[in-house]
Amino acid sequence: MDNEVSEKVTWRPISTRVFVQAEHGLYVALAFLLCATSVVVIIGTAVTLWSGLGDVTATNTVFVVIDHLLVVLMLVEILHTVLVSVRSGALTCEPFLIVGLIASIRRILVITLETSQTTQQGPMSHEKELVFQTSMIELGVLAVLILVMVTSIYMLRRVDPVSTEHGSDDTSIKT
Repeated sequence: MDNEVSEKVTWRPISTRVFVQAEHGLYVALAFLLCATSVVVIIGTAVTLWSGLGDVTATNTVFVVIDHLLVVLMLVEILHTVLVSVRSGALTCEPFLIVGLIASIRRILVITLETSQTTQQGPMSHEKELVFQTSMIELGVLAVLILVMVTSIYMLRRVDPVSTEHGSDDTSIKT
């Protein structure tokens, strides 16, 4: 019976090391793919911006470029989250709130673009009016969501300012 107990005890540190190494390997692969995706989106954005320089009055190009840059910003923030997780061994809440904040702002820009294009296309029909009302409701919900996320980030930083950089136990989930 003592042999069984000692075998289980010696396997625990080995299995823990194997799983930690596998986790770090997956984090490195994830970081590489996030970097590659960011570079591809930046190159595509540069091409879009370059081709849109000919028409100075087109706002569509500006919205597309900003939309793509916000996607890159979200990817970089996720990459930062991966880096903090590898360094501290903890998963912090704030980077996810920041990614949600960026995604909400991005959605507001898309709704604004779609609504402005819909309202500029002739007289308002019942269908266009319904789309406009739905868009305004969604913008209101997004505004409240942004307010909640900003308040959450403020509260997290106020409770423990060190935790946002180092991943302390107060605002993090141990992995």
